[in-house]
Amino acid sequence: QVQLVESGGGLVQAGGSLNLSCAASGNIFGINAMGWYRQAPGKQREFVAIITSRDTVNYADSVTGRFTISRINAKNTVSLQMNSLEPEDTARYYCKMIVRNTMDYWGQGTQVTVSS
Repeated sequence: QVQLVESGGGLVQAGGSLNLSCAASGNIFGINAMGWYRQAPGKQREFVAIITSRDTVNYADSVTGRFTISRINAKNTVSLQMNSLEPEDTARYYCKMIVRNTMDYWGQGTQVTVSS
């Protein structure tokens, strides 16, 4: 059974930094991409960043230049370095993994709260 576990969330002041990690475990073959989404209270889940198996990266406009996504293949792990955090970044952050272009897996999420 595939499982994604996020960590690294917390409370930080505006302008601060956090590093989120997502570790995938289980019977995993053919990972196409891993990425991060977030959902703030009362809002829809939105795309944040993604990295493919070929190291192609893409970011939401709202985080470009502040967030950096990276992965460790051998450990099926993806991280999200978040700098210059803003109160608008407050949300629950979810890890997503796309396998064989047909299956999506999600983690339970980790809360990020940025105080002004």
